[in-house]
Amino acid sequence: METIEYLDSRVEHSGTTYSLVRADTEKFLCVRGDAEGFAKLAFQQDDAKYFPLNAHNAAELRKRLEWLNAKPCGLQTSFGYGDRLGLATPGHIQAARGKNIAALFAQQSVRENARTGRTPQQVMDDAMWGVFQCGWRDAWGADADHLKTTQDIAPFIAAGYTFFTVDPGEFVDNDAPTDSRATLEQKANALPWDVLNDSLENLRARYLNQTFALDDLQIQLTDESLLRAIVKYGRAVAHAVTMFQEIARQKNNAAFDFEVSVDETELPTDIAEHFYFANELQRLNVRVTSLAPRFIGRFEKGVDYIGDLDALAENLNQHARIARHFNYKLSLHSGSDKLSVYPLFASATQNLAHVKTAGTSYLEALRTIANVNPKLFREILTQARERYPLDRATYHVSADVERVRAESELSDAQLSELLNEFDAREVLHVTFGSALHEFGNRIHATLRAHENEYADTLQKHFEKHLAPFTKSA
Repeated sequence: METIEYLDSRVEHSGTTYSLVRADTEKFLCVRGDAEGFAKLAFQQDDAKYFPLNAHNAAELRKRLEWLNAKPCGLQTSFGYGDRLGLATPGHIQAARGKNIAALFAQQSVRENARTGRTPQQVMDDAMWGVFQCGWRDAWGADADHLKTTQDIAPFIAAGYTFFTVDPGEFVDNDAPTDSRATLEQKANALPWDVLNDSLENLRARYLNQTFALDDLQIQLTDESLLRAIVKYGRAVAHAVTMFQEIARQKNNAAFDFEVSVDETELPTDIAEHFYFANELQRLNVRVTSLAPRFIGRFEKGVDYIGDLDALAENLNQHARIARHFNYKLSLHSGSDKLSVYPLFASATQNLAHVKTAGTSYLEALRTIANVNPKLFREILTQARERYPLDRATYHVSADVERVRAESELSDAQLSELLNEFDAREVLHVTFGSALHEFGNRIHATLRAHENEYADTLQKHFEKHLAPFTKSA
């Protein structure tokens, strides 16, 4: 069988040579030397044995080549590359090389796994094979994204994830800013004070009649503003504590990155609320690597920021001061395609920053498909226009499907232009689950047949994302 070797993957270690090869449209692990421990030999040519890229062989290769294991990123500027198809890591690596920005090549939420039909282990292994293929030797991370319950944790621990994003959004009380004083007192007294290891009396003593100076930012809380902050976020703090303790227990206190995210909530996080949240996590010995507040304006999926950029710049500067005070990274979620925001975010955070993207790699996959397989793209577009009213339910998006041109109105040359239009991007973005259910095999086959085109498209796209952080490094 004729094989093509990915030369960047070839490595000799302890007397055995490993590489990734392609035979027709399928990839194999090639082992020359000690092949004991690898499973399901596919074929053999002379001294080379070829094995499928399955979970068992991925685990065996990780035992032998340490750099194929994910590592914590710590406080280094970092970037999360979501990959819903399991094919994007080579393109991500092409963009990430030489940037001195920590890369999280495996990143998927429980919600995304449910929609794509993938497991945490599959996401990890897909990223690892990409790392191996491209000869990436720098450390890289793996983000178990938007974990909401303690039951979500174990599969990510077992798969070797190193970054855990906890989403306590369901515990945020969005009525707190408008509740009456009597209601606030009632809700405050009902907080889980045992988990918080605190009391309302002790909390008031810590915060009232105090001025907290953070560089040139001063924070003072009145009794009412304190009540509104603790009612809004108190249960979220308690849930974050519970999740952190459970992750630490399951990790046997091994190092890991821990992020708290309240970005997918109705109301912006004001500065006093952010300070309260961070201060309580620190008091409760939660080691926070990054925190994602809900910033002002609208951070919708796959499109640029919607709102007043001058106001956002000041908002980011204030939140960044809090992050620096507590020595963690400020995190930007729904970070895909926020090209107007990145320079502001890089400047405000002074490199103490994490950016998270997800659907934009899928959209660039569709751009590739539009160019190389227009018939398939037309079918995906037609389905997306039909499914959008239903599939948008779990997303904060504002696209109008009536402003998305039908495939019959477009020439083949015009198809990829849709990926530059606001409404089309969001409609195609949020219907990814439906598209993969209906067209998944054809999508994967097309991208595998045109993997260089997909990688080059991703490189071009992500270099625009990374440039502001590279300049400030």
